[in-house]
Amino acid sequence: MKIDFSKTNFVTSSIGDKPRGLSPFKEVLFVGRSNVGKSSLINALTNRKNLARVSSKPGHTKLLNYFDVDHTFYLVDAPGYGYAKSGRKDIASFGAMMEKYFHGNSNLSLIVFLVDARRELNDDDKMLLDLIEELNINFIIVLTKSDKLNQSLRYRTKMYYQNNYKHASVIFYSAISKEGLPTLQEMIVKTLLLSQ
Repeated sequence: MKIDFSKTNFVTSSIGDKPRGLSPFKEVLFVGRSNVGKSSLINALTNRKNLARVSSKPGHTKLLNYFDVDHTFYLVDAPGYGYAKSGRKDIASFGAMMEKYFHGNSNLSLIVFLVDARRELNDDDKMLLDLIEELNINFIIVLTKSDKLNQSLRYRTKMYYQNNYKHASVIFYSAISKEGLPTLQEMIVKTLLLSQ
């Protein structure tokens, strides 16, 4: 299977319900805390500068955004969560939306969970990771801003995730050097092939 990631177009948005009229494509969900670099990664992955808008206001996106990638699968961009000014009410509405999205979603093949490599997981991160593990769906932990870590910190960080989330693959990603980008693309293609 060869996928041209640059052939990616926005399709629709959703509050968690399955949008009508979608093709029966597999889905790859991107999720992470506000300001983790999710939009930048999606833009780099698809080689499109402004596909996923990079907002100066963390927590700006409130909907699930569906993108058609080369008429092969849907990349689903979840809103960032956990921005302090949003408050607990927004966290609760994010949780409700994600539960609705996950429920009975047989097309969901892979979850790409982004974490700032320099930060420790907070309770919201852990809760969502636990839910993902319970769902028994393939997932990748992408450690963003990895260029900020020295070799010793990179090793300790990777070991933490590998030891605590044994079912996940772990990738370091840098928006500056694009480290990890080809690996992520390969893993997405491989997972989609296996889920056919």
